[in-house]
Amino acid sequence: MSAKKFNIPRVKINRVFTKTGDKGKTRLASGERVYKDSLRIQACGDVDELNAWMGLAVCTLKELVPLHPPLEELPPRLIRVQQELFNLGSMLATRGEKLIPGFPHLTPAEIIRLEKEIETMNSGLPALRSFVLPGSSRLNAELHQCRTVCRRAERTCVKLARREKKAGEILPYLNRLGDAFFVWSRWVSVQLGKSEVFWDPNQTASGEMRE
Repeated sequence: MSAKKFNIPRVKINRVFTKTGDKGKTRLASGERVYKDSLRIQACGDVDELNAWMGLAVCTLKELVPLHPPLEELPPRLIRVQQELFNLGSMLATRGEKLIPGFPHLTPAEIIRLEKEIETMNSGLPALRSFVLPGSSRLNAELHQCRTVCRRAERTCVKLARREKKAGEILPYLNRLGDAFFVWSRWVSVQLGKSEVFWDPNQTASGEMRE
C-alpha cells in the first residue's frame, strides 16, 4: 500500500467558541491573522457554502436512489467533490505562492477526473435548444443552486488571484466543477423522467401581450 499523499489533519475541537475572533480576525492555516472580511476569507466562505449545498443534494439523492437506482452513481461523486473542496479550502487558508509540504491541495488529477465525468454524462443527454430553467425537480434545483454558488466562489477566487499569486489548480477546478453541476442537473432530470424547462423569451408578461 502506497503512503498517503497528504498529511491527515490533526484537528481537536473541544470548544464551540474561543473568543479569538471577537475583534473580527481569524487565523489562517499558515499562521497569519487576517480580517474576516478579507477576500481570502470570503473565498473560503463561498467554498464552504458550496459544500453545504452539496450536502443537501447528497441527502436528496440518498432519498431518491431506492426509487431510481441509476442515480446511485452520483452520491459518491458528490462526496468525493466535497472532500476535494476541503483540499481547495486548505489552499485558500495558506498564504504564499508555494504550498506547504504535505498540506492537502488540488492536483491536475482532480480536474482530469471531472472532465472525463462531464464528457461521459453529457454524451447521453439530449442536445440543448435553449437555456435551461432550474426546477424540473427539487434535486435539479439543488444542483443548480450548487452551480451558482460554485460560480460565485470562482469569481471570488479570480479576484483573489488578481491580487495575490496562488499556486495550484483552484481556478480551473472551480471552472470545471461549475460545468459539472450543470451536466449533473440535466442528467438527474433524465434519470427521474422529468422534462426540462427551457427559456422562452415570449413566456413573459410582455410576450403574452397582444397588439
